[in-house]
Amino acid sequence: MVSADGEQLGILPVKEALRLAQEKELDLVEVAPTAKPPVCKIMDYGKYRYEQSKREREARKKQKVVEVKEVRLTPKIETHDFQVKVKSAIKFLNAGNKVKASVRFRGREIVHADLGKTLLLQLYEAVKEYANLEREPKIEGKQMIMILSPKQEKERESKNA
Repeated sequence: MVSADGEQLGILPVKEALRLAQEKELDLVEVAPTAKPPVCKIMDYGKYRYEQSKREREARKKQKVVEVKEVRLTPKIETHDFQVKVKSAIKFLNAGNKVKASVRFRGREIVHADLGKTLLLQLYEAVKEYANLEREPKIEGKQMIMILSPKQEKERESKNA
């Protein structure tokens, strides 16, 4: 049993705890039901619920939603176009998003799937200091897909040191 001002009152029977709460015109709230014995506190329940919801809102604000951005390539991509794709992938990774790199095969290009795999691995090599390879290049239908996840700041600093 804990009083309204945080003072430990020890183990009390439920009736006595309720009486103390009523004397102070507050509520008896069970704050740790799984503890042995359960922990109760004398407090204003409305205020307690408000503070709890406020804490949850703050926690939601601090959460970062990770999006998956896509970079599309073709097996016959030119060097400059490839560099533009690399820059956009780096921009996405620095923003904290995952990158789905895909090579779309058209017509009979699927016969040369090895070119697509080489291209995706080149992309990974170009962004290696910003990304971890989350999923190896793999063919799905008429395209080959590879997923990169952003490296944490600590990982980058340890590589550069």
